[in-house]
Amino acid sequence: QVQLVESGGGLVQAGASLRLSCTASGRTPTSYPTGWFRQAPGKEREFVAAISVNGYITHYADSVKGRFAISRDNAKNTVYLQMNSLKPEDTAVYYCATGRVPALSASSYDYWGQGTQVTVSS
Repeated sequence: QVQLVESGGGLVQAGASLRLSCTASGRTPTSYPTGWFRQAPGKEREFVAAISVNGYITHYADSVKGRFAISRDNAKNTVYLQMNSLKPEDTAVYYCATGRVPALSASSYDYWGQGTQVTVSS
């Protein structure tokens, strides 16, 4: 019922910035709590950030707090992840997902995008 498409990934140098977008579509309402997750090769998928329907509640992983910012534009059915001061350890495939609450666990989300690659060079 919900389709999610991520965009904005790419190859950048350490210290650079990127803004990822997650756009939702479907016949049913597409405004849901939304989370960003990332997965590096050989590692577990980890939580990055989450936001409530109205954007009033946000959560961040300690590893990105102060560097990343999650926001949303419900008129465009889009959630953004602004990533600043990127580090090589941020390299991963980034996924957005929607669920019933802006939880930190991947199991709490029902719909997932296909992911967008972010690579940060040294």
